[in-house]
Amino acid sequence: MCAQVSSSPTPGARPARQSPSRTAAPPWEPDSLGNHRVVVRVDSGGDALYVRIPWRRRDPAPEKVGVIVIDARTQLRVHNVARMEVNREFGDFVFQAPTVPGDYYFYYLPYTGSFTSNYPKITYRPPEVSADAAWMQRNALIPQAARLKQYQSLPPARVTSFDAIDEFSRFTPMEVIATKGELDAMRARYPWAEYFTFPEDRSLPIRMSRDIPQKWAQQGPFAPFNGTAKRGEYYTFQIGVWAHRMAIDSMRYEASDFTRKGGTEVIPASAVTAFNLEGTDWSGRRFTRALRVERGAVQPIWFGIDIPAGTIPGDYEGDIALGSSNARERVTRVVIRVSPDSVVNHGDDDPSALTRLRWLNSRLAADDGIVPPYTPMTVDGTTVGVLGRTLSFGDDALPVSIRSYFTAGNTAIGKVPREILAAPLRLEVRDSAGRAVAWRGTAATVTHRAPGAVAWEATREAGTLSMSVRARMEFEGTTEYAVTLRAHERTPLSDVRLEIPMRGDAAEFMMGLGQKGGRRPAEFHWTWDVASKNQDAAWLGSVHAGLQFTLKDEHYVRPLNTNFYLSKPLVLPVSWGNGGRGGCDVVEQGAPGDAVARTNARPGEVVVAVSCHSGSRVMSAGDSLRFDFRLMITPFKTLDTAGQWGTRYFHAFVPVDSAARRGANTVNVHHATRVNPWINYPFLEVAQLEAYVDSAHARKMKVKLYYTVRELTNHAPELFALRSLGDEVLSHGPGGGFSWLQEHLGEDYLAAWHVPAIKDAAVVNSGVSRWHNFYVEGLDWLVKHAKIDGLYIDDVAFDRTTMKRVRKVLDRGNPGALIDIHSANQFNPRDGFASSANLYLEHFPFLNRLWFGEYFDYDSSPDYWLVEVSGIPFGLMGEMLEKGGNPWRGMTMGMTARLPWSGDPSPLWKVWDAFGIQRSRMIGWWSGASPVTTGDTAVKATTWVRPGRAMVSLGSWRDADASVRLRVDWRALGLDPARTRIRIPAIDGFQDAGSWAPGEAIRIPARRGAILLFEGR
Repeated sequence: MCAQVSSSPTPGARPARQSPSRTAAPPWEPDSLGNHRVVVRVDSGGDALYVRIPWRRRDPAPEKVGVIVIDARTQLRVHNVARMEVNREFGDFVFQAPTVPGDYYFYYLPYTGSFTSNYPKITYRPPEVSADAAWMQRNALIPQAARLKQYQSLPPARVTSFDAIDEFSRFTPMEVIATKGELDAMRARYPWAEYFTFPEDRSLPIRMSRDIPQKWAQQGPFAPFNGTAKRGEYYTFQIGVWAHRMAIDSMRYEASDFTRKGGTEVIPASAVTAFNLEGTDWSGRRFTRALRVERGAVQPIWFGIDIPAGTIPGDYEGDIALGSSNARERVTRVVIRVSPDSVVNHGDDDPSALTRLRWLNSRLAADDGIVPPYTPMTVDGTTVGVLGRTLSFGDDALPVSIRSYFTAGNTAIGKVPREILAAPLRLEVRDSAGRAVAWRGTAATVTHRAPGAVAWEATREAGTLSMSVRARMEFEGTTEYAVTLRAHERTPLSDVRLEIPMRGDAAEFMMGLGQKGGRRPAEFHWTWDVASKNQDAAWLGSVHAGLQFTLKDEHYVRPLNTNFYLSKPLVLPVSWGNGGRGGCDVVEQGAPGDAVARTNARPGEVVVAVSCHSGSRVMSAGDSLRFDFRLMITPFKTLDTAGQWGTRYFHAFVPVDSAARRGANTVNVHHATRVNPWINYPFLEVAQLEAYVDSAHARKMKVKLYYTVRELTNHAPELFALRSLGDEVLSHGPGGGFSWLQEHLGEDYLAAWHVPAIKDAAVVNSGVSRWHNFYVEGLDWLVKHAKIDGLYIDDVAFDRTTMKRVRKVLDRGNPGALIDIHSANQFNPRDGFASSANLYLEHFPFLNRLWFGEYFDYDSSPDYWLVEVSGIPFGLMGEMLEKGGNPWRGMTMGMTARLPWSGDPSPLWKVWDAFGIQRSRMIGWWSGASPVTTGDTAVKATTWVRPGRAMVSLGSWRDADASVRLRVDWRALGLDPARTRIRIPAIDGFQDAGSWAPGEAIRIPARRGAILLFEGR
């Protein structure tokens, strides 16, 4: 791998070829000197020696970057160094050589910055003048000498190699630029060509977007491609397009059949895919893309060809024609030699083969099936049923009734429904005079029925307007409405409004649109501000009945989140946003004189009017607007209390025996660990991961993996193929970050998390993309090969559709698999003031547990805890993180800290086990039916009941000590007070031992609490 280069060239000679850099041994300290160096050999002495370094650099301005010269023998810096001419093709230097003969190291990309940060800021050292003035004068190293090239007559030194700090950092042949002379010569040979094509093997992903490599300049354009594949392999390769003369518009391709040379066997053209030009999106829809290559740009087009397992070995020949709307077609002859060898899984078990690119177009689990605990959907006339809830629609396809059957504590599904709507939901279109238009049309009809999805639609007309309403409800209680409003003549409108009248007892709490979770205000007003606010949805509800609405249009693109919202914010809906005129109002109405529609509400009952307006506008003839919205009926499922008490996490990679000794039975393996080193790409150390999972399973423990899509490690073999897709998978951005990213990606990316110890540098993914298809397939592969038991997701960077597919893959491959998500509080300027629970509510139906999280305020009210932190109104339970949380308050909601983070829940686990909590029934303070109460609204009591015993957890939200007298419903506990022993058990770090007798006051220290055990005798 050593790049041997000839001695310094004669003046005016073309720079010699630079081979790929080698890996140096032993390496140097990169944070002082950078990742790259040139080794220069001095054979004979002289006060000043000349060397030309033909580095052919990809960085845009080498003249602005310093060079540090080190004597290899003494390891001392050489200060007498003169930069005579420095450009991207070569660097001419004159230097003094204290050691003769000897080697000298020219470190040509030295950097400085915050090397150990998780978000490093790295800058490259500028040139500096370190040479002694007398030495410069003595050797005539003056500006005039540089212009006249007089320095080239000095005694020469010679370049012997180009070194990189490690194998991963070295520049590949695809990063060694062609010179201007080479490019001019190639253009002169093909004066008729508007663009050049260069086929390239998958082992050398195209890396540069504005330069072609020297390799291509030497081989020339329009060459045939020869590759070797195995039977059953999904074989990938590239064709690079260099638009050297002009921009190339609307590129397309056509593949021929591939026929075996000397035979008649064929691999059909249908087996070929061009990933940059076509595919299947994350929702399962096929698409084609009009690809434009800007003038001067290099565009890789990645192809895949599916080699059938039964293919007869031989050379299969075919053509791939690239066309465009403004340039001539270019045909590349492709010859694939199919060897007698076969592979399994299309070759996917070897990530370096890039066969997994086919995962980008996967439809795995994109079906209308269901997952536990959900039940097949029902349709009874115009009433659609899902687990514990129903939605009835009217003639216009909009809901007229939404009901929940969940009990008040959300621990069971009952038989008595609770209505959520006070009156039918309305999408009201008002004319220029402010009058609601009167629609006419036929009744809505059901258009699709499956166990996991039901769809219905209606069309309406009113004068110059028509409206189509399409609805699709899925098995967990989400209904997507696509509403198209069309104007057939010029039509002025004063407003289009979504009116959601809710019963007050089903809108007790509110969260979203900038309102922190908790008790709903009597009046609330909001307007769009997508530039700085990640806000387009709100939830209103009670613990056992609620509704989230989300406003969008057909241009909706999921924004970035978790530190990056401002880099890619929401797109303002043209319909609802209307240039900033739109907004939402939430107003409590209930006085006798209020003019409130009360179809489903009792007279005098409070009604909460949710009104989302869009403002005045004029629709021209032929205009259409999409007033889309989504409704999610909560809770999604009953609380899985048995899972909450039985699944005990150790959130760190440790020997499974260590986790077990602490009482844990489920290990979350983070990234930056031996078995999962690279963030969101857990495929490169699979053997070690499998061994670890097997060791856990032998102890009947579970192992879950950190694996998501918010960012992607720079170690992913597919990285440069993904980059060729523009911003489909990887986000645009200002670049920067860790040195590897700057040296190999160059520009236009968004740097993300960095692990200094292993040099894992991630880049941010786009909001939704085909990478989600890859992710789902990757998860399926991990379930089958590594036998993982679920996922730990660190904030969610994909949509509900993907999460639904993830849940299906896990449940179908490993029933009982678990998903928990962690979120830092997103209610801050950087994240667009979004409430995490509201932001991620679309994912909650498919989760097992929450872990919220850094920056959550555990000193906030019980209502805030209930809505924003606990997950209880949505059918989930959680754990605490920030400073260990508050164990006393948390316990009243079944929440603890998580091992081994701040706070140790294992003493509480011991109490749970001694009591038998997994065989108990939890009655939370939020249920309104707690058999034990305190008489103090700021001191909450939750009770666990089982035959012959009970456990009561008290938690105080008072800032001062409180004295409470418990009120006990002994019948509800099933206990006789005369035959019940009540004690306060000793719990390490939680409370000292004590006792309590009925009627006695209990002193509760400020912000703390107690656990009492009621034991029948």
